[in-house]
Amino acid sequence: MRILILGGTTEASELARLLAGDDRFAATLSLAGRTAAPRPQPLPTRIGGFGGIAGLEAWLRDHAIDAVIDATHPYADQISRHAVAACHALSVPLASIRRAAWQRQAGDRWIEVGSADDAASALGTDPARVFLSLGRLELAAFAAAPQHHYVARTIDPPGDVALPPDIRFVHDRGPFDEPTEQAFLTQERIAFVVSKNSGGAATYPKIAAARRLAIPVVMIARPDKPHGIALDGARAALQWLEAQLVHAPPSTSRRSV
Repeated sequence: MRILILGGTTEASELARLLAGDDRFAATLSLAGRTAAPRPQPLPTRIGGFGGIAGLEAWLRDHAIDAVIDATHPYADQISRHAVAACHALSVPLASIRRAAWQRQAGDRWIEVGSADDAASALGTDPARVFLSLGRLELAAFAAAPQHHYVARTIDPPGDVALPPDIRFVHDRGPFDEPTEQAFLTQERIAFVVSKNSGGAATYPKIAAARRLAIPVVMIARPDKPHGIALDGARAALQWLEAQLVHAPPSTSRRSV
């Protein structure tokens, strides 16, 4: 059974490990290419976009894909829209791993906003020290609030992105732990944390540390992300694939669809 995994998350990497060496499945992992040096994966990997819905349809058809798993980031709504449309057009089964969002807890000081632009406005006019825990593509929004001192944590350098004048970068990737995050926020004298509500355990320690230190978190809401059959993790995705295998019709090539 030929599988396409739309990845870039810990769930996609876990599913790749579960499928590696399983001769029932021939899986390809697709990464968007936003990280310069992604972690090595145990499956054949392609990097880059497909060229819109039509390009994804063509790729699925040309590679005779039998099922797609969308294990992309909760904020990667465009590729999810394309996957829903392409799989519908070709009648390819689609399942989506939907990572649960973080929930506000007692002591959290969240300022919930709809976008990075709104987050920059929510910081106010008085200069403050701000920790940006965002992807590099969202950093440009904070050029509109140049009065603040920013510390931005990213995996890669920002590249050709408009930036606020007072910004320093820390290049690192999760998972992180709460004591380290608390020490970091304290040392940097952070007054605001800006984060997406990514969910999961790998980057949650910054939220817990901000709660303990009574630091406000400007939380950027998730987009309305289209999906296929909703699953809660990599093992559920494997079980869904096994069910598809049991009920699959005799193999036919989708090149003729």
